[in-house]
Amino acid sequence: MRFWQDLTDKVVVVTGGSAGLGEQICYEAARRGAIVVVCARRINLIGKVKEQCEVLSGKEAHSFQLDIADPDNVEHVIARINDEVGPVDILVNNAGFGVFDDFLEADMAVARSMFNVNVLGMMVFTQKIAIQMAENQRGHIINIASMAAKMATPRTSIYSATKFAVLGFSNALRLELKPLGIAVTTVNPGPISTNFFEQADPSGNYLESLGMFVLEPEKLAQEIVQAMGTNKREINRPRVMEAAARFYTLLPHVGDYLAGGIFNKK
Repeated sequence: MRFWQDLTDKVVVVTGGSAGLGEQICYEAARRGAIVVVCARRINLIGKVKEQCEVLSGKEAHSFQLDIADPDNVEHVIARINDEVGPVDILVNNAGFGVFDDFLEADMAVARSMFNVNVLGMMVFTQKIAIQMAENQRGHIINIASMAAKMATPRTSIYSATKFAVLGFSNALRLELKPLGIAVTTVNPGPISTNFFEQADPSGNYLESLGMFVLEPEKLAQEIVQAMGTNKREINRPRVMEAAARFYTLLPHVGDYLAGGIFNKK
């Protein structure tokens, strides 16, 4: 497989790039000379991210309004990327959302929406980009999953299910695309200090209660961008949660204790 670590003039597409981790990934890629393509629903924000990327990279960046759950819109955006930017070198699938709730009280309409955005829409977008990468025999797909895909906790049943799906999809995709020169990396972050929790946990108690376990998006973005153009399999952060997830697999009863106790702050 052919890889590169110099991002100069590489086309990096980031979904969910208008805020939070996605925004920071855009900035870090721009600092390293990439041609950044910001995709997100919030058109009032993606233009600002695009402009900042141009300041950081000293070259043109691009922004497209994207509703990843709408296949027709996905088709339209990819056509515009092909026409206005060119072949995609790196795709970061960051778009997604979560709602934490007791499953017995969960709204199944919200559950369907979570699957449409976090899983099905991501798959549609990825397939179309991966077909083009396969023609060029090179590329890198980075899927943002979650530590919830490795160690589910109470009140995350539906969100965890979507991220388990992302992790399983990524693991299979990695094996399928490797012979075609395309790398697949899965990022499994724990809680990140972003506006994600404004919707997932409107009370605001979750992030505050986790303290030292909360990740800073800027630092995680640096790690993700550093891995671009490599064959890195996974990025799992914070390390203490990665260790707990291993316990979850090797010692299930201990894993249940950690997931239901120490890491259950919702």
